[in-house]
Amino acid sequence: MAREVRILTEAELRAAVTLGPGVVDVVEKAFAALGAGDVVMPPILSMELAAANGEVDVKTAYIPGFDSFAIKVSPGFFDNPGLGLPSLNGLMILLSAKTGLVEAVFLDNGYLTDIRTAAAGAVAARHLAPAEVTTAGVIGTGVQARLQMQAARLERPFGRLLVWGRDRDRATACAADLADTLDIDVQVADDPRSLVAQSQLVVTTTPSRAPLIAADWLHPGLHITAMGADQPGKTEIAPAALAACDLYVCDSIAQCAVSGELEGALAAGLLVRGTQVELGQIINDPALGRRSEAAVTICDLTGTGAQDTAIAHHARGILGDAGTVIKA
Repeated sequence: MAREVRILTEAELRAAVTLGPGVVDVVEKAFAALGAGDVVMPPILSMELAAANGEVDVKTAYIPGFDSFAIKVSPGFFDNPGLGLPSLNGLMILLSAKTGLVEAVFLDNGYLTDIRTAAAGAVAARHLAPAEVTTAGVIGTGVQARLQMQAARLERPFGRLLVWGRDRDRATACAADLADTLDIDVQVADDPRSLVAQSQLVVTTTPSRAPLIAADWLHPGLHITAMGADQPGKTEIAPAALAACDLYVCDSIAQCAVSGELEGALAAGLLVRGTQVELGQIINDPALGRRSEAAVTICDLTGTGAQDTAIAHHARGILGDAGTVIKA
């Protein structure tokens, strides 16, 4: 018996799903469900293609109460910009949670991943950043650097922003884009240490395999969201910083232990697995979160299948009957 499957393109998804408070709320609910232990979420299927400086992640999760779930394929090939191609792309497949049949295919080229990742950063800022942020900083100069700052400012309306990247020309371009988008003072920092020293909220957005932030740079009233480490061996924060901060938070302890900042701290014997708190647990019980305005907090975001299901389900609800229908 033939059935209908909707195919939606990046252009259609971009027109319908935009970064804003509504999307942040959707992703927050996914974290809350994850924190309550209600989500069925297998480990990430991850493959590295070292010869091409590339990697592929496959993520999925079922959230109780949702009538569908997503399977997301997310390739990242980091030499692509030299070929005039984006580093990230991919697609999401939405399946019925009752029958397992494919309902929709989102040919989003990674757009929905970009949006849900930025929204996750906003959720982290909502629950962990100091109440007052005058200066924010971003380490990295790509798409996520731009989106993370737009998302963070939804929660903490800072008036000054610092940008640092290894390539100063790219940092300058990123700063110019953010100044135009946010209409605030944006400057290029000379080095990551000075950026951290001047900021109350810092987001790291790189594929680095060597720490970019040292433990002795931490200062009272600082929050860091690290979202670049999503493969074994990646790290943006020195392991000693995780042990030195007042509160270290994971999106998923299981994931962070093998492909996030926690991996290095465990290997160094600085932390013990299972003693960490997850962002969803803090959403459900704020007493587990920031204890004072002077506290130093770090949130490790590896990206979860629950976020993918949440944003895909949200997109399908907005788009309704849009897209191209094929018979399968």
